[in-house]
Amino acid sequence: MGFFSKEEKSKIILRAFKTLFFVITMLVSLLLFSAPVLLAIADTLLPSALLSASLSPSSLSLSTLSSHFNDYDFRYSLVDIPLISIIRSAVIICVYGLCDGPRLSRGPYLGITTICSVLSLIFVSLKASYVFSVADIDRGVYVRAMEMALFICSLALAVGHIVVAYRTSCRERKKLLVYKIDIEAVSACKNGFPRYHPKIPKEERAN
Repeated sequence: MGFFSKEEKSKIILRAFKTLFFVITMLVSLLLFSAPVLLAIADTLLPSALLSASLSPSSLSLSTLSSHFNDYDFRYSLVDIPLISIIRSAVIICVYGLCDGPRLSRGPYLGITTICSVLSLIFVSLKASYVFSVADIDRGVYVRAMEMALFICSLALAVGHIVVAYRTSCRERKKLLVYKIDIEAVSACKNGFPRYHPKIPKEERAN
């Protein structure tokens, strides 16, 4: 009457579990493969969103942003934090796009990512020490929390860039190692099994 037996239900559940496991595995591998791009997008959007949340809605305009840049003060202004994140992400993603397998395994990508991230870490850490050393009661608890989230997000994303670059370089190094082993195995097989040349007796050659 349209009902499944216990064996059919168990088969359906097992098939659904295998399909779900396969989909999750594919999504995880896709995220790991595209981690540098996704992290660069997050580094571009998140600090800007947190800065806009810390400001009042009336101040979100081009004129007010230009005034923030004109009245820039390292000790109080926060406009430079999203700008640093955007520049850092742009440089890292450009280097990632220009590098191939060998360059991703060692050299420009890991080195430039580490330099950009460390420099931004130093800048943001120094700025945080100046900003939070001054207790401004007029800002309110919400604005202060958004500012702390902005600094923590920028620092975490800088560390994330280094971790992702290191893991990417390790993955590419493993690929190159496996490729090198395969090439050496093929060449060893070719050298170990030479072509058979039958020896013809001298008497047959003379005839």
